[in-house]
Amino acid sequence: MLGLDAAVGFSQARRGAISYDSSDQTALYIRMLDVRVRSQVGFEPERRGSHPYLGVDFRTLHSRAESAGSIPARRIRRLFSFQRHLLSSRLLRGAPHLNPLHILDEDYCGQAKCMLEKVGSWNFDIFLFDRLTNGNSLVFLTFNLLNQYGLIELFQLDMVKLRRFLVLVQEDYHNQNPYHNAVHAADVTQAMHCYLREPKLAQSLTSFDILLGLLAAATHDLDHPGVNQPFLIKTNHYLAALYRNTSVLENHHWRSAVGLLRETELFSNLPAEDSLSIERQLGSLILATDISRQNEYLSRFRTHLDENDLCLGNASHRHFVLQMALKCADICNPCRPWELSKQWSEKVTEEFFHQGDIEKKHKLEISPLCDSEANTIASVQIGFMTYVVEPLFAEWARFSDTRLSQTMLGHLGLNKASWSAMEPEASGSSEEGESEPGRATEEPSSRVLSQGSQES
Repeated sequence: MLGLDAAVGFSQARRGAISYDSSDQTALYIRMLDVRVRSQVGFEPERRGSHPYLGVDFRTLHSRAESAGSIPARRIRRLFSFQRHLLSSRLLRGAPHLNPLHILDEDYCGQAKCMLEKVGSWNFDIFLFDRLTNGNSLVFLTFNLLNQYGLIELFQLDMVKLRRFLVLVQEDYHNQNPYHNAVHAADVTQAMHCYLREPKLAQSLTSFDILLGLLAAATHDLDHPGVNQPFLIKTNHYLAALYRNTSVLENHHWRSAVGLLRETELFSNLPAEDSLSIERQLGSLILATDISRQNEYLSRFRTHLDENDLCLGNASHRHFVLQMALKCADICNPCRPWELSKQWSEKVTEEFFHQGDIEKKHKLEISPLCDSEANTIASVQIGFMTYVVEPLFAEWARFSDTRLSQTMLGHLGLNKASWSAMEPEASGSSEEGESEPGRATEEPSSRVLSQGSQES
């Protein structure tokens, strides 16, 4: 009963019960109550902008219409989710459960634990892992990694607060989004783990650096609405106004993550100065994933490598390398084995095209790459690989010339060839950029980069 009582209290206190000073932007998301819940309890939806489309709840963009009785069902799912996490956490620790109801099948849980033994493999199948954990891949994987690095004990993190934080993070991703959902966050976190184990990083990074890297990966797309920055700007969305049309989504992801840290008081045992430092550096990492600033970070990285002046004994240099690692992890899908990479390509393009359909419906200018009639999955992926992925990973391989780097570049080349075979007319133009991928794209295609942070 304790778990159920905790879940009930947790559910009742979750939305709207916490108030912050209006100047505290880090907690803005807490006041962004679900429109349907607000209506049910007598609140009028806040006016978010002047465009008529903004009356639509972003959380329903990629989902089917729900019935009038969906709110109670949603609350039940939330309670069930919390109960499931309590059970699964006991199973991860090897403790037998007392409830005879097998909410999470033990055979599947055993397979998930077996997969976690190989969490450092670049072939890690996050889709399979998500199925084995009953849709809880982000919670399982992040908790496991924090424990594996000894960070829970080192930073004396309260287990209840940590699990609550991870549950909230996972639930604040919109799983209706084909691409920007909790599975993507789990995939990026697993990729970040792979990079943290690379010799140069493993020998230099502090426990604090590793904690920041994992938290940033897990929260880097938190509360992503499934549309890109240009869409928010041209529909006069209040987030675009709040962040002055600059790194709108990334700022929101960061502030949302900070809000959850404060709500759960995960770092309440640390000195206030250390907690604020975590929040600031977390923001610096998440903001680096803004793909519209790709050239800025890539040029700086290339300059460091050309001048051979990266000193990982320097805290600021280590932080910069963490930024580059997160950028790589965020867009590493084309560098995965084809079976995984293809699924991600289809999902992100589905999200692009869905945005394009919405723009057509509301007679808005269709964003680049979002027109399903003018683009194909193959053409979108070939352009993204050529102008964004290849230059970044070529420089990363210069920094960390390891077996993993060569494996990623190998998959990237094979995947690009596979997409090119499906798009014959693109083969000629893509081959021109293959001669020297790290140098031949000083000015990436505006069509790709104009997507803001759609893929990031």
